[in-house]
Amino acid sequence: MITNKILTVSQITGFIKSVLEKEFDDLTVIGEISNFKAYPSGHWYFSLKEGDAVISCTMWKFKNSFVKFIPKDGMKIVVEGKISVYPPRGGYQIDVSSLSIAGEGELFVAFEKLKKKLAAEGLFEPDHKKAIPKMPMRIGIVTSSQAAALQDMIAAAKRRFPLTEIIIASCLVQGSEAPKAIANAIKELNTLINDEPICDVIIVGRGGGSIEDLWAFNDEIVARAIFDSEIPIVSGVGHETDFTIADFVADMRAPTPTAAMELITPDGRELVSFLKNFKLNYLSLISSSVKRYNKFIKDELKQLSGSLQKNLNSKMQRFDFGNYRFNENLKKYILKKRNRLEFLKAKISLASPDLILKKGFVLVEKEGKYIKRASGLNLKDNIELRFYDGKIKGNIE
Repeated sequence: MITNKILTVSQITGFIKSVLEKEFDDLTVIGEISNFKAYPSGHWYFSLKEGDAVISCTMWKFKNSFVKFIPKDGMKIVVEGKISVYPPRGGYQIDVSSLSIAGEGELFVAFEKLKKKLAAEGLFEPDHKKAIPKMPMRIGIVTSSQAAALQDMIAAAKRRFPLTEIIIASCLVQGSEAPKAIANAIKELNTLINDEPICDVIIVGRGGGSIEDLWAFNDEIVARAIFDSEIPIVSGVGHETDFTIADFVADMRAPTPTAAMELITPDGRELVSFLKNFKLNYLSLISSSVKRYNKFIKDELKQLSGSLQKNLNSKMQRFDFGNYRFNENLKKYILKKRNRLEFLKAKISLASPDLILKKGFVLVEKEGKYIKRASGLNLKDNIELRFYDGKIKGNIE
């Protein structure tokens, strides 16, 4: 035991290293795999966990080449090895020499149980997958507004297709409240505005992490929200080796969030290149096609000109005769209607009240109504007599 002595960082680290590596040079540990990563170098890095306790593990390539299975997050395994200390980080880890499957971890069991349940209900069936639009103009993103993955997706969209509009539905993507938040964000992007969807396609995702970090995307609430979405959904959760329930339900799975954006956005540079090639390669083809069809039409017209001209002359003659008959019939019809109109005008003129009054007749009016019979008048009634040249008011005596 070192007491009453000021130590340097290197000294205390070296002391801890010698003690740990001496005391734990041969140990066997059981736990669940978390955050497993196989690097291009061939080395494996992962954590063993039990409840809230976690310890880092490393298994070098020359040792893991003898393992007959690929470790996965959630597996319950037994590792043999020794404790080693890495001074630059001041951390300790298990230097694994061998590992074997001990059973299925709790998260792995829960994952498989939900996967089987949803598969039996048909949520993973290809028939339910919606087509991803080839050129989406509005892309919804369900992720945390603070996530680095969000900035990567936005940068990818701007680089590939700057015309795309990004709509962010920010939510928690980790922790006990995350599943409900993710499901609500998906529902929010499915809201209609003026009977039109907010976006053309949705990306649901987050960056990499341990199986615990990604567990919100293995929740049944999130799976059913993805399945119920009217808008196509692309899942981009974690790294390429990470698989979640969301990946199986989504209409398309991408290995990473950035890859999800790259999969659904057209490459603007490729579009420009295509248009240039189209102009160069097909303009002459179109021109030659127009010339060929133009010659064909001229030849056909030349062959048909004789018979066509005769047919046209016949049609024109028939039209002239028909037009003449129509004009004659129209003149007769108008004359007939004009005579009828003159007759009615004369008849109306003969029945005019003014013409009758000129002959000496008088109209008797009481309270705005014409009196046709003497019985229609009483003593002291006020009346108005209308002559041809004026009116006189009086009363009955």
